[in-house]
Amino acid sequence: MAKKSKRGSGPRPGSNRAERVAARKARQAAALSEPARPFAGLKSECDLVAMRSFIASATAQVPFAAGFGAAHGADFATILPGAVPADVRSIDAAVFGEKGAAPADTAGRVTQGLVALQTNPEPADLAASLAGALTWAASAADGDQYDGDGSDRPLTEIIDPDADLQVVVHTDFGWWFAEDADVPQELSMMLERANETILPTARLHPSSGVGAPWWVDAGDRAHLRWVRPESESDLMNALAKMHAAGHLTLGEGSRFAGSFRTHGLVVPVFDLDVEAHHEEWNSGVEEFDARLTEALADPAELTAAQRSSRAGIIGRQVTLR
Repeated sequence: MAKKSKRGSGPRPGSNRAERVAARKARQAAALSEPARPFAGLKSECDLVAMRSFIASATAQVPFAAGFGAAHGADFATILPGAVPADVRSIDAAVFGEKGAAPADTAGRVTQGLVALQTNPEPADLAASLAGALTWAASAADGDQYDGDGSDRPLTEIIDPDADLQVVVHTDFGWWFAEDADVPQELSMMLERANETILPTARLHPSSGVGAPWWVDAGDRAHLRWVRPESESDLMNALAKMHAAGHLTLGEGSRFAGSFRTHGLVVPVFDLDVEAHHEEWNSGVEEFDARLTEALADPAELTAAQRSSRAGIIGRQVTLR
């Protein structure tokens, strides 16, 4: 009797081939799943996405979770010199003390951690990388070097999940260095080049508090980039209903440009009259916010006209520059 063929019976459990097949299937499943939201569960998710994706120079004090046990305060930063993930420095207590940092030492100085959201190289697992950087920056001493190890600890156990993020936008990168720091010439030149890349940026605050609308002056025109927390399906349906009703606008001088996707969230973008100050868009943002809230709560199926609007909105993809 001929031997029974083993072809098609699959890899032997525990073999290297079985592990490779399992890993490939896991990658395929991940590719078909929803986009990862590394900041999911945090009230500050939308502002963290904005700081990571398109704000040039900004900082925000890290609202550590209760019981985390940070030895000293730390700030989120858009980017640090050399695009490193984290740093720690000693600065004058009179400068940092206003934030409620730890008491100063005998020299009148406090330790401050810095954790970057824009790094090079890009981490494969942003949440784990950021968790490791936060854990290190909250306890390391001035002069310590971060080894880049990630952490499996959830960000919601490190960052207060219910806290807002108070983002401070800077007009330059002078905050990279303490006021009394002796900055080498090569770093001064790097700082000067970095300053030239900064675009005027401001946060708007609709009364609903949902999402993070950011105004950016790109020179020839201005933009409003509104990071939204809703699922893509819900948001696109709501925008389609608004478009079909003629309400997909922030008012005169504005135009819906499209949207982009980043870190699992959708960011609608409007082109704006560059001559208008960002505060002049507050009323338009407020009216849009109210209409969007109403559209999101509307359970009705899309009409034919609204489905046509949805297809057009989805097709208008914006590329960040």
